[in-house]
Amino acid sequence: MPIERALISVSDKTGVVELAKSLTDKGVEILSTGGTAKALKDGGVSVVDVSDYTGFPEMMDGRVKTLHPKVHGGLLALRDNDEHMKQAEENGVKMIDLVVVNLYPFQETVVKEGVTEEEVIENIDIGGPSMIRSAAKNFKYVTVLTSPEDYKLVMDGDVSLEDRKKLARKAFTLTHAYDDAIEHYLRKQVGDPELLDLHYEKVGSLRYGENPDQKAAFFRNPLNHDSNITNAKVLHGKQLSFNNIVDGNSALELVKEFYEPTAVFIKHNNPCGVASASALEEAFEKGHAVDPMSAFGCVIAVNREVTEGIVDYMKEHKMFVEMIIAPSFNEKALKRLMTRKNLRIMETGDLKLDLLKMDIKKVAGGILIQTKDTYELKPNDFKVITKKAPTDEEVKALLFANKVVKHVMSNAVVMAKGTEVVAVGAGQMSRVDSVRIAGIKGGEKIKGSVMASDAFFPFADAMEEAIELGVVAFSQPGGSVKDEEVVARADELGVSMVFTGRRYFRH
Repeated sequence: MPIERALISVSDKTGVVELAKSLTDKGVEILSTGGTAKALKDGGVSVVDVSDYTGFPEMMDGRVKTLHPKVHGGLLALRDNDEHMKQAEENGVKMIDLVVVNLYPFQETVVKEGVTEEEVIENIDIGGPSMIRSAAKNFKYVTVLTSPEDYKLVMDGDVSLEDRKKLARKAFTLTHAYDDAIEHYLRKQVGDPELLDLHYEKVGSLRYGENPDQKAAFFRNPLNHDSNITNAKVLHGKQLSFNNIVDGNSALELVKEFYEPTAVFIKHNNPCGVASASALEEAFEKGHAVDPMSAFGCVIAVNREVTEGIVDYMKEHKMFVEMIIAPSFNEKALKRLMTRKNLRIMETGDLKLDLLKMDIKKVAGGILIQTKDTYELKPNDFKVITKKAPTDEEVKALLFANKVVKHVMSNAVVMAKGTEVVAVGAGQMSRVDSVRIAGIKGGEKIKGSVMASDAFFPFADAMEEAIELGVVAFSQPGGSVKDEEVVARADELGVSMVFTGRRYFRH
């Protein structure tokens, strides 16, 4: 379809002057509004103001300017329908063959610090989505451009019907996401959780899924602006795999639990080493020492800038690492890490609390939604239920262990000393077996440690196994019908135990 008339009204003016000049060079008449019209005129482009074309002025502070039959008639008329064309001629409606529109920056406005509701509401675009939808509906005759990256299609020549259909699909994707962002904002304002409309955009295809015979792709929530694996910047390395992303997410979400310099080592979606210290280099060394065998081929996340000291340690211990994630990287450290061809390096920027506190799990034919557990245990949450109370140092270690056990697959136990993990037991059908695995991993290091359990002890057996390994203090949620028996047995064996009142199942 030849383009004889175009309507251009954009918030993002990237490349718009160049596009308009290309069109006018081909004899295309340009209709425009407000700031876009001014930008085009300043750029030397001849423009007809939409208000001059419609004979109706912009009004109500620009809220009403393109909502007019002369605009939408020109977009929606079927060119091969004689009655449509007759009605257009009788009412002075000219055909508009190209619409170039992008929308008010609603999503960017919502996340601005200190933004008012009035500012948010004024950034709800009405005319833009209306023109986009009209043009996209009539893609048989009309081309719709909603992104500067597509301008070249029109500048290079005629646009095919297949391309116009693809552009229409892209346009409806934009308006759908835009409406979804508005609905999400208003739903949060009125506190209505009953309606769930998930919208994700494709980041890219993956080489394969969890296994080589599975196809996979990565999608992101466009409303998500948090410090997470989805928004992290890839600085180096080969393409991320499905499992890299899953493990990277687990590592980053765990390290965000800590304020002190902390290093987390993840293998198969479970932590195999975690430690905090006064300096990141010390935390890194202690975290790796928890289980260096399991850390082979791991994913690492830290909550401070990666220094050359970290790189020196990795080199000295000949560490094979799949991915390392950090808020930032020292320039020299990054340069050295980038010599590792296959190492994925990801930068998150400043780590901050999540804004989207929703956790989604998929089942066949449906999804489960729950709030994220962001509560941070404090010493006064511990209810001492044994004759012996934990020492201040044991309380500190139990708090640390509980932060970690929250991120371990159930049934889970974590043994710790101070702010260092000494052993992890994960993913067993029996809590006793989780303790036994932790014993194999931790060995002599377990003596004098504390243990956090992600759920209550249904019997005393798991606790008894841990005491034989050298554990001296325990935390568990409580709530078993056999709590009294377990506590009595703890008293007999001379250990301390606290109830937290919080369960940490992770499935």
